[in-house]
Formats: sequence, C-alpha cells, structure tokens
Amino acid sequence: MDQATMPQFAQVTLQGEDAEKFLQGQITTNVTKLGLSYQPTALSNIKGRIDFGLWIKKQDEKQFDVVLSADCVESFQAHLKKYGAFFKFETSAPIPIYPCLIADKPTFSHEDEHHTLKDTQAWMQRSIENGNYWIVAATQGLFQPQELRLHQRGGMDYDKGCYLGQEVIARIYFKAAPKAFLHYVKGTGIVPAAGDKLDKIQVVNAIATAEGFEALVVARPEHLADSELTLLELPPALQGDVARPQ
Repeated sequence: MDQATMPQFAQVTLQGEDAEKFLQGQITTNVTKLGLSYQPTALSNIKGRIDFGLWIKKQDEKQFDVVLSADCVESFQAHLKKYGAFFKFETSAPIPIYPCLIADKPTFSHEDEHHTLKDTQAWMQRSIENGNYWIVAATQGLFQPQELRLHQRGGMDYDKGCYLGQEVIARIYFKAAPKAFLHYVKGTGIVPAAGDKLDKIQVVNAIATAEGFEALVVARPEHLADSELTLLELPPALQGDVARPQ
C-alpha cells in the first residue's frame, strides 16, 4: 500500500437547530446519548443495508461532526440534501481527517502529523483486529448492521424509535438472526479488495501482512470452516452470538 491507495476519510459537520432531530431519524445510534468521542454508527437504506458507515460525535445539541470514507462523501451530501430539505441545519464542506491511533485505539485527527502511511497502516491493522470496519463506495448497501456486529459496539439503539431502515433492522433483531456475520481472519495470497467475494465469503476490509493478508469478512461459520482462511479472535465484546439475547 502506498500513499495513493491509503483509505481516505473526511469530516462533515451538521449544525443548526434541527441537526439533532434530523440525525435521530436517520442513524442507528441514539443521538441524544452521544458524547465528544467518535461513536461508530450507520446510516442505512430502506432495505436495512448500510449505505454509510459513520463515526459521529456531538459538540452540542446543534452541532455534530460526522466522519466517513472520502469516496462516499458525494453520495452522503446528496442524501443529506434529499432527506434534510425540511430541516433547519447547515452542512459544512468536507475536510480531510486522518486515521491514527491515540492511546492505542483507532480514531481520527485533523493534525497533519498523522497524515502518514505509518499512521494509516497502524489504524488499519488495529481496526481490523478490533472489528472497527469501514464502509467504502464498493461496499455501500451490502451489509446489514447486525451482520457487522455494530450492536455489540454500541452503535445500535433498538429503543430509540424510527429511523431510516429501522423496520427491517428491528425485524431481523427481534424475529430472526443473521446467518452470516463479521469474522476476523487471515489468509495467504493476494490481498482482496473491499467488497470482493472469496467464494461465499464477503470481504469488508483487508490489509497486507508478511504472510499474506488479514481481513474482516462477513460469512457463515460453516463456509469459513470449509475455506482455507484461518479464523482469528475478535475482542471479547465481539465474540458473542449476534442474535438478540433471550
């Protein structure tokens, strides 16, 4: 990976008296409970599939900073224009923000000192180890939030009321369970791209290693068992059953 192929991220700020109300009806997180650290969340389509994988933090009730993959910014702005037409808020122009590790945790910074290949590689490696997936243009609309274990990372609130895609997402949570879901694996050979399929296994994100690659994938456990990939351990919080606790 070189500077040109590094994942790029941007921040968009929503500010205005209806910013909180608008976001509450759009994303999977309860916006009223957000704080000053970046919280992973999702903005899904009406089919309950993630169109935008986001990190969001709340400056106050009228200002929210949203981080997403730079190649999704144009479609995100179009979405805000379409669905936010009758809400009072303004959207800033996107500005670059850089992935990095702070206190050994993957996060983002506006500081130019973090705009390095070393910082981005460290962020990618730790993100993949921790299940901190990122949605890019090639994976928009492919995954349901529960498949990506977003509910196990505090990025879902099933009691907050209606939001875009909520009916489908809630139905899966309360009446079923995803048969395929997020796993951390390693493999040999060429590093797959986000959105690639390895037979019946869908790649979310991947990074090169000395032996081949490590990746986050969405797959059925039985398909992983039949593959040549080696299953690695996600953090304890993401090792549980993705189904709703009974």
